[in-house]
Amino acid sequence: MPGPLYALHMSVPQHLWSLVAPAWIPGTPLLQIVFRTLVVYGFLIAVFRLLGRRSMGQMNVFDLALILVISNAVQNAMVGPDTSLSGGLIAALTLIIVNWIVSLIESRSARARRLLEGSPVLLIHDGNWLHENMRRERVNVEEIKQAMREHGVDDPSGVKLAVLELDGSISIVPTGTEVKRAHRVVKTIHHPG
Repeated sequence: MPGPLYALHMSVPQHLWSLVAPAWIPGTPLLQIVFRTLVVYGFLIAVFRLLGRRSMGQMNVFDLALILVISNAVQNAMVGPDTSLSGGLIAALTLIIVNWIVSLIESRSARARRLLEGSPVLLIHDGNWLHENMRRERVNVEEIKQAMREHGVDDPSGVKLAVLELDGSISIVPTGTEVKRAHRVVKTIHHPG
């Protein structure tokens, strides 16, 4: 018994069908597209996680070019030789769904959030540079000094805390500022007076 696609094919004039059909009929099995998309997504998350948060928080022209080239390169890995509209939509839908699931898991599990996003990292504590943390996160002194200037602090001795945040930005807490902590992570800052 012919399926719904055959019935649609028979109800559309032949010249129109030849224009519409190639856009919708996938050239790669849909489950293979889903699987390939999941593999590429997992690979990119792992690579970007290994690159560190500074690379994601401070994008420049070279980073933008890299992301555009990567997106073009992995597109073929996700859908294979398939150029159909349905293949592209399935890949996009898979990415949206898996991203939604990951964000749902992160919102319900602090352990998963730490694993996927990491934790804020101290770079300066009570005016002392934490060089090991800076090296591990690939943050240089000039980047921290820039953040200090943005917060009106000109010398490291005036910094109680410099924190590399999850989004790649650097927060500066000036000396003399009261800090409330929750599970050893800076949560709120209260200015005296």
